Amino acid sequence: MIALGSSSSTRAKILKDTKIAFIQRAFDFDENIVKYENAYDLIYKIAKGKAARYLEIYPLDMPFIVADTVVIADGRILGKAHDINEARDMLYVQSGSIISIITCMIYKSLKLEFTDLSAASYEFDKFKSGDLETYLEGGEWQGKAGACMVEGFCKPYIKSVHGLESTAMGLSIEKLLPFLELK
Repeated sequence: MIALGSSSSTRAKILKDTKIAFIQRAFDFDENIVKYENAYDLIYKIAKGKAARYLEIYPLDMPFIVADTVVIADGRILGKAHDINEARDMLYVQSGSIISIITCMIYKSLKLEFTDLSAASYEFDKFKSGDLETYLEGGEWQGKAGACMVEGFCKPYIKSVHGLESTAMGLSIEKLLPFLELK
């Protein structure tokens, strides 16, 4: 059994699909306080901050995972959109472009701490306006880095991928599995 320090339904689905027993422990962490030099620095510091915050709230009574993700498009760091208009703007930047999705995850137990900082690159066709508006109105973009959902809305527009889909979804499970202590 592990704890997922996140309210993300996507990260929970990755663990469920991998048949890993877990409990979800959500908590708040103010990402806006993090000072950074570039996207990799930002996402690493956010994940480290989340791990520290998790340990302030919960005991290390079981191994836990925290993670965070950002999208880089046209040289811009795209976090989570605050409203539908910001989500629309973020998606227009990604439409017909090559983007990078960067995830940092931290796994910690009594015996081990594993940190992974990974990126996946996606090349997208231009998004159709009607499809984009339907996606935005459905609200699935909420809580997604760059309002991007490679396993959902963006999937039919993918021209090429370099990297793991799980990285783009927010938890590089293939890299984590060898380190899990599930006995």
